[in-house]
Amino acid sequence: MVTTSHDHSVHPVYVIGGGPGGLAAAAALRTRGVRAVVLEKSEAVGASWRGHYDRLRLHTTRRLSALPGLPMPRSFGRWVARADMVRYLEQYAEAHELEFVTGVEVDRVERADDGTWLLHATGGRRLTGRAVVVATGYNHTPRLPDWPGLETYEGELLHASTYREPSPYAGKDVLVVGAGNTGAELAADLAEGGAARVRLAVRTAPHLVRRSTAGWPAQRTGILVRRLPVPLVDRAGRLLARVSVPDLTAHGLPRPETGLYSRVREGAIPVQDVGLIDAIRSGRVEPVAAVESFDGGKVVLADGSTITPDTVIAATGYRRGLEPLVGHLDVLDDRGHPRTPGPRPHPHTPGLYFTGYTNPISGMLRELARDAEHIAKHIARHTA
Repeated sequence: MVTTSHDHSVHPVYVIGGGPGGLAAAAALRTRGVRAVVLEKSEAVGASWRGHYDRLRLHTTRRLSALPGLPMPRSFGRWVARADMVRYLEQYAEAHELEFVTGVEVDRVERADDGTWLLHATGGRRLTGRAVVVATGYNHTPRLPDWPGLETYEGELLHASTYREPSPYAGKDVLVVGAGNTGAELAADLAEGGAARVRLAVRTAPHLVRRSTAGWPAQRTGILVRRLPVPLVDRAGRLLARVSVPDLTAHGLPRPETGLYSRVREGAIPVQDVGLIDAIRSGRVEPVAAVESFDGGKVVLADGSTITPDTVIAATGYRRGLEPLVGHLDVLDDRGHPRTPGPRPHPHTPGLYFTGYTNPISGMLRELARDAEHIAKHIARHTA
């Protein structure tokens, strides 16, 4: 066959990011006979998983967290540990014989006149792809609020992304800011690991759920209800909470005023209990008001009180960090999220796909696996 510069099939599909979403997309493409090249800025697969805190385990079950074409080993147990997840990603890339390039960071993606995609990468590289799958991760760039007086703070301040384990904080007074899954788990870890005092700053009371009830994982409930009407799921969630989760109002953490699924639609995933409830009830973790500002060695809270912790750990989330890469293509909303995440590209940018930029109640890894199959099918059909 004679090829020309307009024959897109001679170019690979470039997958930006070597985490679960990128690996799954590349494997699904390879299964369909489409050459896919994974570009990873670090030196190994699963870089973000390698950097997570030691205590972390998946909140989704092993069986519902596997990527396409490779089950997770039964030896990992039901709730897969961080280190096992890293091993699984390494095995996954090897089992699917993925074309994987490390140490290459893509700075910008542009649409070429002939319909291909031009990637600007480190070292002056210019790469041409028939399509691009962006999979740089939901938790890409640590976010630290612009608290007034932060520059004056005299104590230790770190983002949760740099926390590994509790021993450096033994005997210390620690304030964890943010009551999402990460903040809740870090607070419990610190309390169990010997911190002298642990407080958890809460702006909006989270929905607490048991990871499993009578052997039934919360993830399966999330799968069943995700397409039901929001008011119906909110009512069911309130009933379930009254039965399975104790009222912690007397301990400083009231039940949420808004419904569980209403909050999910706003981007707030329920907090799965892995020790926080018992830690609060026993007084080892103290919920306090949200952080308003800093003043020298003091932290000023929303209720007007001040505290003087030795260390502040900000579990305040992440930004997607997509603006430098694709912000000029008008494919991001006002929050910096892709307008069309998942299997179908934006109408104005055919051939550009995003995976892993939602946090569904049914489990992110499960949805990454499903998206990978749909993306690969769409690319194979529309970019040949």
